[in-house]
Amino acid sequence: MVSEIKQISGNAVPLIGNDIDTDRIIPARYLKAVTFDGLGEGVFIDDRKALNGQHPFDQIQYQGAKILIANRNFGCGSSREHAPQALAKWGIKAVIGESFAEIFFGNCVAMGIPCVTAPSETVKQLQELVTANPQASLTIDLEKLQVQMGDFTVPVFLGEGTRSTFISGTWDACGQLVANAEQVKATAAKLPYIGWEILAAS
Repeated sequence: MVSEIKQISGNAVPLIGNDIDTDRIIPARYLKAVTFDGLGEGVFIDDRKALNGQHPFDQIQYQGAKILIANRNFGCGSSREHAPQALAKWGIKAVIGESFAEIFFGNCVAMGIPCVTAPSETVKQLQELVTANPQASLTIDLEKLQVQMGDFTVPVFLGEGTRSTFISGTWDACGQLVANAEQVKATAAKLPYIGWEILAAS
């Protein structure tokens, strides 16, 4: 199935700090956008301006990174879906962290972005390894529940229910509906409150 996500490989970007909230990931002024297009340019924009080019998302060695390594309670604050959307538009495909805010985690799952957790010491080691060698590729293996970077391999955690949806591809609710369109129509045809006009239009 196209939506199966079993491994994510690529360069990583370390982002050190606890309790990085969704307003820092993408400021509220960006919520006026009609679509999510272009949100990648605004990711961490206020922090990046304050650090005058020294923010990891601005540093040349981390451009093109697919994996974000964060710390504790990442994505806390408001429930805005724009936060994981902005990360995704920048290029992030997966996140490793000590812990995640529940709604942020759920929004990431709905978008196909695995968020795996590891103890603080493990996360710190990964951040240090990436800082020392930003061009090294890192792999998150959801089947083995481990992260590998060169000779360094560590276990990570992802709840079994969430893990199985990524591996099977069932995380993609829209994809599931499209793939089973005929069954959806057949079920809808049996329901008295679904008009034939709607079915015909679909």
